[in-house]
Amino acid sequence: MTLLEAVRAVAKAPAAARRPRARRWRRAVSPLVLLAAWEGGVRGGLLDPDKLPAPSSVLGTGWRLAADGTLGGYLLDSLQRAVLGLLIGGLLGLALGAAAGLVRLGDDAIDPPVQMARMLPHLGLVPLLIIWVGIGESLKVTLVALGAFFPIYLNTYAGIRNIDERLVEAARTCGLTAAGRVWHVVVPGALPSLFLGLRLAFAAGWLSLVVGEQVNGQGGLGFMMMEAREFSQTDVVVLGLLAYAVLGLLSDLALRAAERRLLAWRRGLVAS
Repeated sequence: MTLLEAVRAVAKAPAAARRPRARRWRRAVSPLVLLAAWEGGVRGGLLDPDKLPAPSSVLGTGWRLAADGTLGGYLLDSLQRAVLGLLIGGLLGLALGAAAGLVRLGDDAIDPPVQMARMLPHLGLVPLLIIWVGIGESLKVTLVALGAFFPIYLNTYAGIRNIDERLVEAARTCGLTAAGRVWHVVVPGALPSLFLGLRLAFAAGWLSLVVGEQVNGQGGLGFMMMEAREFSQTDVVVLGLLAYAVLGLLSDLALRAAERRLLAWRRGLVAS
């Protein structure tokens, strides 16, 4: 590299460093525009506030419920159910996906029934699950676990099977043991697909929790929404939906941050 090229590279570095931050600000523009249009539509009479209250009214309700501790208690209940269900479904999906992807016998024994079961809408199993596990906490955790299981299983299985076999052969030629090949070749190769599965699992888990908490709920955001519906408190219902959306967004942002850190070696296509 010549001196002139080095100077140009240094000069371009600050702009490149600022680009991700500027892009994050740009990504916030469209949600803010939608909120402003929503607020303007209600205040201008285009939207009925009894059916869809303004964002300012929803935020005021949220502040009031947060101040008296009601919202915090419901959030804690929902988070406990979501974490437990995601752990159960995620670990089971990871274990079975790895067994089916790495071992031929596991593939023959595990993959066919899982592929059959994934065609069933797990939210449609609610009546059967009520008979099996009742209408208590077990139902809600089971629904979240089912929602998380299939994305993680499928993406773990696909991530392992999509690894180039020549990389595994090269590792074997270099003298790596089976455990070494799994750790140094299979795990890094399957991680991008696994992170995609985690993001889909979190989304499906939150969706399942919404349904589960509205079935004889005692605590949780879904119970708060059902109770508000009985008294036609539309602002509380919308607040519950926004709370679910924020929780889903925060979990997705956390996964994306972990993905950037763990997959820093990967260089994918950047949108121009």
